[in-house]
Amino acid sequence: MDPITEQFTYRGAPVSYKVTGRGKPLVILHGWGTNSRVMIPLAGSLANLRTCYIPDLPGFGDSPAPSEPWNIDRYADLVEEFIRSLNSPEVDLLAHSFGGRITLKLLSRPGISEKIGKVLITGGAGMKPKRSASFYFKKTLAKILKAPFYLLPAPLRAKPLEWLRATPLWKMLGSSDYRELSGVMRETFVLTVTEHLDSILDTIHHDILLLWGRDDASTPLYQAERMENGLTNGALVVIEKAGHYAFLDKPNRFTAIARAYFEN
Repeated sequence: MDPITEQFTYRGAPVSYKVTGRGKPLVILHGWGTNSRVMIPLAGSLANLRTCYIPDLPGFGDSPAPSEPWNIDRYADLVEEFIRSLNSPEVDLLAHSFGGRITLKLLSRPGISEKIGKVLITGGAGMKPKRSASFYFKKTLAKILKAPFYLLPAPLRAKPLEWLRATPLWKMLGSSDYRELSGVMRETFVLTVTEHLDSILDTIHHDILLLWGRDDASTPLYQAERMENGLTNGALVVIEKAGHYAFLDKPNRFTAIARAYFEN
């Protein structure tokens, strides 16, 4: 069954999403830098169990970038409204990577968490990462480079800082994701990756399946273990010989586990 593309309007802006399957709603949230199309094969494997809704989060796929930088809460606000628009007493969630950040925020919110049933997070981001010495060197150098511009009056500061951020040296200090971005989405990236959600885990009481690739380099296994330990009812299952996209690396194994989870 080919997915249907539809549109949801959020605060006057269009949000594209795809729908496939039948049964109880399952909202699928993609990761940073991808879009709904990456999740379609997984949705197809669950389509006889759930009606799968896969939004293109603003700034990705066919959904335009927000007009101003968003943090995780702003994305969670959108997904919360999208869930409410489905007019279902309960929906399930499946989230990958950046989608995991949004999911943790939603599960910690009274009012919407009660409408969420089963939750599967794979390669979920949001835990504070271990940092190397080179990271702290780059962070310190960035502060040194910005310092002179903050001596200027606030109204005169924006353009010089914009110039600095366009220099090769500044771009070298950022991650590959940061270097590929510009404008609103670059600032959105900074707002989202610098917020760590370890402290809200103990406010979440849902049963959550954490399904991780053993070789995940983007959100390493120690982050999954920390998430499992922090959650009241988290259970970690590891897929061997799979990375950050475990559902693409080992689709049969991933699908078998996901189906068993959502069937019961």
